[in-house]
Amino acid sequence: MAGCAARAPPGSEARLSLATFLLGASVLALPLLTRAGLQGRTGLALYVAGLNALLLLLYRPPRYQIAIRACFLGFVFGCGTLLSFSQSSWSHFGCLEYTVAALSSWLEFTLENIFWPELKQITWLSVTGLLMVVFGECLRKAAMFTAGSNFNHVVQNEKSDTHTLVTSGVYAWFRHPSYVGWFYWSIGTQVMLCNPICGVSYALTVWRFFRDRTEEEEISLIHFFGEEYLEYKKRVPTGLPFIKGVKVDL
Repeated sequence: MAGCAARAPPGSEARLSLATFLLGASVLALPLLTRAGLQGRTGLALYVAGLNALLLLLYRPPRYQIAIRACFLGFVFGCGTLLSFSQSSWSHFGCLEYTVAALSSWLEFTLENIFWPELKQITWLSVTGLLMVVFGECLRKAAMFTAGSNFNHVVQNEKSDTHTLVTSGVYAWFRHPSYVGWFYWSIGTQVMLCNPICGVSYALTVWRFFRDRTEEEEISLIHFFGEEYLEYKKRVPTGLPFIKGVKVDL
């Protein structure tokens, strides 16, 4: 009938979703552009603008709405994969732990996207995860910048001549701002991907790790700085939920 809209052929929406998902996931190629001389922020901005322009040219409503959702999902997946591959952020863990964590994340995302695709279309949750990742990364970088030469990925057992106790900047907020940043960064990657299983697993794993890590580090810090660190410890929290650091018997 003249007044009825034409129906899309069977399976066309699925093919459209798959094609635009892969298009969004092409953000994985962004590191190649930065190596070619394009700055990371510039490359990302051009990528997002070009992607949206392409979708506007290729599709009209309601297919555009389907395409933009699938493309966003692919973009989030690609960003999560790039973040998982950031070895510097996983430097606290060994190669085996990193591999297991990354593979588990990708496997969960893929299986849930196949069997429960609606679970991966919770936009507000993905945005929340993205904000957690950005917050965590900024806090971690701020901690490294503030500590300067005092920052080290490995807990130090011997005090160097240049080792000083840093209590300013983000260290006035948290005793372990780098750990706080990494904690929320790692969980945020799974919230961004809408991975409930890995989200809980990541949270429990990194919480236990940093509980033990802060105690180990604070034993060395008390040995290095004595009463100065104990006073600092009284004033400033660790920043990690339900972690108070090493207990000191006075």
